[in-house]
Amino acid sequence: MSGFDAAWLALREPVDHASRNPDIAERVRRHFASRASLTVVDLGCGTGSNLRALAASLPPRQSWHLIDGDADLLLAARHRLCDWADGSSRSATGVVLEKDGRRIDVRFDCADLTTCRLTFGDLGADLVTAAALFDLVSRDWLERLVDALSERHVPIHAVLNYDGAAHWDPPGPLDERVVAAFNRHQGGDKGFGPALGPDAGETLARLCERRGYVTWSGDSPWRLLPADAALIAALTDGFARAAGEIDPALREALVDWAEGHAKAHAVTIGHRDVFAHV
Repeated sequence: MSGFDAAWLALREPVDHASRNPDIAERVRRHFASRASLTVVDLGCGTGSNLRALAASLPPRQSWHLIDGDADLLLAARHRLCDWADGSSRSATGVVLEKDGRRIDVRFDCADLTTCRLTFGDLGADLVTAAALFDLVSRDWLERLVDALSERHVPIHAVLNYDGAAHWDPPGPLDERVVAAFNRHQGGDKGFGPALGPDAGETLARLCERRGYVTWSGDSPWRLLPADAALIAALTDGFARAAGEIDPALREALVDWAEGHAKAHAVTIGHRDVFAHV
């Protein structure tokens, strides 16, 4: 699986948190509201952003297993989570965080998600979650994950799955071609086999429904404004690089496209959130 830079994850985190679908988030909160404790497995956790976003909606005692294949990101997650918490202490397997009256035990697991077992039964998972991950995985991998979790009736919560929609304001004549090339790039192998890319959210929902899950999904678009100038610039550069790999004839024109669109007044990037439980 291709890695991500911690600086990029930090840049996008505030927008990621603000973009989550509120109706889906409320369904997650209500589903676990009667519980005093919860064990959560977070796949492709990066620097722990998903925990920071979800913790306030979950029960007062939480145990998180943060799984990522990048040891440097897991180290960054440890530091960032301790800085975020009201208080922190070391434990035998990770750290214990105190945040807004909640006790959060965190374990950091460096594992290759492309090869590891996907049941997570040994971790006692009550919820498996992921943020901005499932558009990178293959249908076969996602199907195996849903199959494994459905055997134990483990709920699934996946947020910020890219859905293929991308718009810059002001628009330009090359936008449609650039986005189409970027979306083809998203379907390339990111380590799991041919990636689902823009089909991830819908595919996850269908797989869950076929296995008896009650499933909800909703839009969670990034809506970027001038205050997000740094993210707009980095995002635009990423689109241009990916599009150039897929459509080499575009490369020369992409230089001007990226320069102009990096200063866009507004950008919208489509995502979908999914929550499924039995």
